[in-house]
Amino acid sequence: MRIDFLGLEAFVAIAERGSFNRAAAFLNLSQTALSHRMKKLEDDLGVKLLTRTTRQVSLTPAGLELLPRAQTVMADLSASFTALRDRGREKQERVAVACLPTIAVAYMPRVLAAFRQRHPLVGVRVFDNSATEIAEHVQAGRAEFGLTIVASNRWDLEIKPLLKEPFVLVCPTGHPLARQDGANWAELEGVPLVRIAPQTGNRALIDDALGSRREALDWRYEVQHVATAVALVRAGVALTVVPRLALGVVDNAGLAAVSLKNPGITRTLGIISKHGIPPSPAAATLLDLIISHLKDENRAQPAT
Repeated sequence: MRIDFLGLEAFVAIAERGSFNRAAAFLNLSQTALSHRMKKLEDDLGVKLLTRTTRQVSLTPAGLELLPRAQTVMADLSASFTALRDRGREKQERVAVACLPTIAVAYMPRVLAAFRQRHPLVGVRVFDNSATEIAEHVQAGRAEFGLTIVASNRWDLEIKPLLKEPFVLVCPTGHPLARQDGANWAELEGVPLVRIAPQTGNRALIDDALGSRREALDWRYEVQHVATAVALVRAGVALTVVPRLALGVVDNAGLAAVSLKNPGITRTLGIISKHGIPPSPAAATLLDLIISHLKDENRAQPAT
């Protein structure tokens, strides 16, 4: 049997207000429409629920039995609709994205300032995590999209490559390699180097490109963040290799970024999202701003 929720709504409104007139006003219905709803409900049930006179409305025994149950059903439905509506509004008023920490620090503040001009009431949650964590956030639906290192093995996500970014050697400006147009990896043999922990995704790209030659290099130090690696370079402890855009997150005064040769190594940055799920309007705006800003910044970078 189909449940006549409109009829139940009419019945509860009349019973609680004791009047067809007041119930019709509450439900924003005409009295005729309200009467039709009640008649249909009573016809479906095969019993009279209300006794109506010129002066008042009273409940029949069947109506008295039904009322508390009908009130519970309508109250539960109202609570469910309210909760769903609140979650829908929250989703509309908040955007969640994921991106690499270097991108978050160097570029997201300006992107979000521009985004606020277009959507002043929309909040943004940024997961500034490693490439692996970004993919997990997007796959789980915690983030609408991610800006990360493009990996060919992510068959479960939609990938849109944006730009190729070279890795560069970072050394003090007084270092002999700083005066060269570029540095060969062979020139780094025997030089103390500091590398970033593997979970960032950058280390695997370097190791894969160098192959067995990586064993000839003196990776003497390992840190978790680009800022720490650059601090060691500034202190004269070691040199480091980082993506060029990563230098935007640190104070690089007194440092030189030297291109690397034989081989030159790049990483591809791109957008990942779940297959077949378009971004919300606010997320689409944020995505356009990120893409535009990142490409502008990349074009403005000096050649290495």
